[in-house]
Amino acid sequence: MTIRPGRLYGVGVGPGDPELVTLKAQRLIAEAHVVAYTVARRATSIGVARTIAEPHLRPGVIEVPLTYPITVEQTDHPGGYEAAIREFYDDSAAELAVHLDAGRDVVVLCEGDPFFYGSYMYLHDRLAHRYATEVVPGVTSFSAAAAATGTPLVKRDDILEILPGTLPPDVLASRLRTADAAVVMKLGRTFETVRTAAETAGVADRALYVERASSERERVAPLRDVPADEVPYMSLVLVPTTWGAEPERNGHAGRVSVVGLGPAGLEWLTPEAQAELAEADAVVGYKTYVDRVPHRAGQERFATDNRVEAERALHALELAASGRRVAVVSSGDPGIFAMATAVLEVLDGAEGPVADVEVRVVPGLSAMQAAASRVGAPLGHDFAVVSLSDILKPWPVIERRLAAAASADFALALYNPASKTRRDQLERAVEILREYRAPETPIVVARAVGSDVEDVSVTTLGALDPAVVDMRTLLIVGSSQTRVLAGTGQVYTPRSHPG
Repeated sequence: MTIRPGRLYGVGVGPGDPELVTLKAQRLIAEAHVVAYTVARRATSIGVARTIAEPHLRPGVIEVPLTYPITVEQTDHPGGYEAAIREFYDDSAAELAVHLDAGRDVVVLCEGDPFFYGSYMYLHDRLAHRYATEVVPGVTSFSAAAAATGTPLVKRDDILEILPGTLPPDVLASRLRTADAAVVMKLGRTFETVRTAAETAGVADRALYVERASSERERVAPLRDVPADEVPYMSLVLVPTTWGAEPERNGHAGRVSVVGLGPAGLEWLTPEAQAELAEADAVVGYKTYVDRVPHRAGQERFATDNRVEAERALHALELAASGRRVAVVSSGDPGIFAMATAVLEVLDGAEGPVADVEVRVVPGLSAMQAAASRVGAPLGHDFAVVSLSDILKPWPVIERRLAAAASADFALALYNPASKTRRDQLERAVEILREYRAPETPIVVARAVGSDVEDVSVTTLGALDPAVVDMRTLLIVGSSQTRVLAGTGQVYTPRSHPG
């Protein structure tokens, strides 16, 4: 007689409270022929998952404790920790397979949810392709922890990040700095590193520590109040959302941060820029750029025309002088033909409280870097950057600088090459460049890089059509050494120069 193999169930039993076990989990546990669960080698109890499931086990059920060979101690396994754990799961899967092959249904208990940092998932990887399998979700530890604190984790369009405390501290701090809300798991020995990362990221003041959520030994405390030597592995840190909360200035003076947004969407934004935007209670800038900043509750937005940079800078400084945290936003990098200079120019001549405002410049990916990356490395050797706009400097100055840079054989990045009303200057600039560069000199014509209307092409100085250039275009002019790769069309300037 052929024996039908048993069915494998990965069953989440929740974080600790037996009343949080789902009805389906209860039924499967009560009906199972075999119940398996992990337990630490030196544990003084039968394990968290087995303890939670205790009220639902039927008499006579076969119990299979899967004993970890190692937890935090050193191992003498020749392959080290990873090999020891891999061997443990291989052996455990083989042990469960014996019961499944004999036609017995096997329930593997998992605290929390089986697929959320659960030990069951490693058995699933080894057995699910061989046997009929079902996974039953359970209440996660962070859900129970949020309930224990009485603090909503996320609201509206917030994004929740789940982070392991085993991450390198600089990586952890960077992720915490930019997260709307976060959960940090796997504490124990990592706790002090996690707390330091939270301090570095500026979120420690709202972070909450939760230990053994929903169990009789549950503990909740502010992160800063927890002694590091009292933290078990079954604990976590919550960093709840600030959405809807009034900005807390905590007596700090206001500050202006001039933030580079990069050339286009959020994917170009640096973590530091994201953090500054999140902390700001006022955003100031040209409307097109302000509209690129995600809305945050309680954050005021002051959008203005592009031609009032000095007034915009003064307004930002005045807001900061009144105690506000102000982000002045610029496309690309704020220090390249952008708002950082405008703010510092106004600050340089300021008097009274405005003169004492702290100003930070937060760099962004520049338009010329983005444009260069699209075609290769045209700025791979010495280069110069020139704006062709004569609004703030006389055109004869621009001509002299173009001629000097061209004669010195710099590659050139040309900002603000033309507008609807300013066309003659570009044509004159091309004439100057042709005096010093061969007609076959490569030119990158990059329009609206990073946007959904991006258009990047490679032409030559001799073939350039000024009519295709507008204010959203950046030009990169090669040096005498700049090359275009045959076949790919990629452009690069060698790192060495002859002579």
